[in-house]
Amino acid sequence: MDKLKMHSQNLTEANIDKLAALFPNCITEARDAAGELKKAIDFDLLRQELSSSIVDGPQERYQLNWPGKREALLMANAPIAKTLRPFRGESIDFDSTRNLFIEGDNLEALKLLQEVYLNRVKMIYIDPPYNTGNDFIYDDDFSENSEAYFERSNQQDATGRRLVANTEANGRFHSDWLSMMYPRIKLAWNLLKDDGSLFISIDDNEVDSLKKICDEIFGAQNFVATVIWQKVYAPKNSAKHFSEDHDYIVIYAKNAASWTPTLLDRTAEQDALYKNPDQDARGPWMSDNLTARNAYADGQYEVEGPTGKVFVPGRGLYWRHSKANFEKLIADNRIWWGADGNNMPRLKRFLSEVSGGRVPQTLWSYKEVGHTQEAKRELLDYVSFKNTENVLNSVKPTKLLKRAIKIATSANSDDIVMDFFAGSAPAGQAVVALNMEDGGNRRYILVQIPEVLPAPEDGFETIADLAKSRLRNFSAKVESDSNSQEGSSDDLKLDVGFRYFKIDTSNMNEVYYIPDAVRQDLLSDQVDNIREDRTAEDLLFQVLLDWGVDLALPITQQIIAGKTVYFVDGNALVACFDIGIDEDFIKQLVGHKPLRVVFRDAGFASDSVKINVGQMFKLLSPATEIKTL
Repeated sequence: MDKLKMHSQNLTEANIDKLAALFPNCITEARDAAGELKKAIDFDLLRQELSSSIVDGPQERYQLNWPGKREALLMANAPIAKTLRPFRGESIDFDSTRNLFIEGDNLEALKLLQEVYLNRVKMIYIDPPYNTGNDFIYDDDFSENSEAYFERSNQQDATGRRLVANTEANGRFHSDWLSMMYPRIKLAWNLLKDDGSLFISIDDNEVDSLKKICDEIFGAQNFVATVIWQKVYAPKNSAKHFSEDHDYIVIYAKNAASWTPTLLDRTAEQDALYKNPDQDARGPWMSDNLTARNAYADGQYEVEGPTGKVFVPGRGLYWRHSKANFEKLIADNRIWWGADGNNMPRLKRFLSEVSGGRVPQTLWSYKEVGHTQEAKRELLDYVSFKNTENVLNSVKPTKLLKRAIKIATSANSDDIVMDFFAGSAPAGQAVVALNMEDGGNRRYILVQIPEVLPAPEDGFETIADLAKSRLRNFSAKVESDSNSQEGSSDDLKLDVGFRYFKIDTSNMNEVYYIPDAVRQDLLSDQVDNIREDRTAEDLLFQVLLDWGVDLALPITQQIIAGKTVYFVDGNALVACFDIGIDEDFIKQLVGHKPLRVVFRDAGFASDSVKINVGQMFKLLSPATEIKTL
């Protein structure tokens, strides 16, 4: 009977078996003996990937480097001894929702979710702190002694603070920001599906550096586009040089060669361009050029129009079609010669034959996707502030996020959208709102650190509390609107809930005594290896994390032989953390034939029962995998 390891995955060890697929950052450029540039493996970075300590050996190569880069790579790979604790009282529709909200440091959250959501997330959108010199960023101080390791898990400084101001006085203006972003993007890459994508909001301060670290992690060939979002609707006359009217959204795909964006809905303005001046029975159409500059062997010939006028492509131009195909188009009334028949021929493209959408463009106007003032108004619709300084300046409009999510996901799927810089949770609201519009079944995972607001508010103290309040009030409004509509059906009920988790220390007791320090009176503390303040549901979700089971699966409880038993997704996983487990209980449990079963290591009535459990399952349910914690 194996024991669950109950800590996050050690990526350094896992990377050894996944070299080619997992390390596009180890591909670089170097000069060969002839002085020519060629692709090469960066063995220094490769050694660092496979090492649990910082290694030396820099070589001259094309790359982005900064003080602390190796520490950032080490930080991404270092395991932590943390867990996610569920809080039903702060959740909405805990038993039925598939959405997750995690309160805590996003680096810790990304590590904890590695096994559960590896290659499962369709789209990640993040709006990280912009490096303006005034914003706060995450301070990942990983230097520590062994006693502090499990307490701090490489994540906080000696004073316990989780955030640090990244000002010019800090002396590492760009380096600290890059060191904060690098491990998070690296871990995010692991979570994305093969057809997944990453969207990152950013401004001019770090867009170049951000693109370089994404090129390194994703591979430059997987860069998709940089979108320009017009974030304001009026120029700022107080600007020193230029009024900054835009931000960027940098987009990368896990595999750009196979990634395809979802087409956007056509606009009324686009459809209005189609006319029908010749009353064609096939409906409205618009004309398209029939010539091109690409050389085409069969594209040089004369064409006679309906009035006898002769047309040729022109110098350096070619007809797009061969003469035989051109004649077929004429016969099918697909050539427009102008109202009097004397114009250069053009191809008729019918509205009825146009694809069901439009290709996304890289310029997004505030008229289409909203602006910053609209975003603030949306936040105020769902959260009441008594202190205006608490209204987030960097909040994004939900129309902007809906546009991004629509492009990156499909309505006809269970696509997961993740935002690990959730802020006030506009991404969660956008996922639900988009599902309302197109009948989609998308779900979200949000992560937000409990950063304290500038001034105290009634009912919430941190940005995580603010986000929770927004989602709660938005959910209430959606349900109220739904109940007021005639013909609403529970079968079509929208998922507006979320399971709320907080990152905390492991549920397992931790022992730091060296052999010489162990005393007889200390041994009794080790009989039970579970912390006293932890519930059975706490233990259940740490088991799900360790076993790589989706945290959003339905969970039910049954009482069997006086013991509380949790059933996850039917019999996919069955857990009992009560004590005094005997053979009568096991005989009843075996009848459910679970795929996986887990018990408390100290929960068996005797050692003989513990030994017999394996034999009983082997005999009556041989496919069941058994573990203890």
